[in-house]
Amino acid sequence: MKKKTTRATRPQSWHPLAWQAQSLLLAYPDEQFEQRLALAARVAATLPAPVARPLLRFTTHAERTAPADLATAYVATFDHRKRCCLYLTYYAHGDTRKRGLALLRLKQTYAAAGWQLGDDELPDHLAVVLEFAATDPETGHRLLTDHRAGLELLRLALNEDASPWAPVLDSVSTTLPALVGDDREAVLRLAAQGPPEEQVGLDPYTSKVFLPDPVVGGPR
Repeated sequence: MKKKTTRATRPQSWHPLAWQAQSLLLAYPDEQFEQRLALAARVAATLPAPVARPLLRFTTHAERTAPADLATAYVATFDHRKRCCLYLTYYAHGDTRKRGLALLRLKQTYAAAGWQLGDDELPDHLAVVLEFAATDPETGHRLLTDHRAGLELLRLALNEDASPWAPVLDSVSTTLPALVGDDREAVLRLAAQGPPEEQVGLDPYTSKVFLPDPVVGGPR
């Protein structure tokens, strides 16, 4: 019998497994994706039903889709459309110097936890944040909650487009507190106005701060 789940304000014992599975499924579908897909499906089967069901919808779709077609859909969804950006700090800061500082703070948070990124990885890619959360649930839960408005906007955009990745974001959402008050207002504001715009001052990530190659952002 599956455990029931509610929107917890603190990470639960099963959250790391959920975040790891979600991370695997949100990475670019490269030549190792088939193995990640199988592992994520096995993990999903152990999770509470509200978390597992959407993950299994995606794994079923991915298993029936040719790898090249899935990769093409990933690029079309996440790399060519700002409203479906997987880089979380973009929603809060857009292309501004504040985003560069937010990226630096994320890298410092990871380093303080003993978690090192490769030089070719951006710390705010959702797959990376979820992978970190699986290793440091308390800090990871806080990071995900800090980006709750952006995550909700991404979830809504993917569902509106009937994207195959929409269920994965639905699953992520079940691991986070429900939207209330300021979070709801932030989502409405983002939907109406979009992220801030300022095309300067993005060091130290200027060369690829917005939408790098999809392989770059995925978990190691």
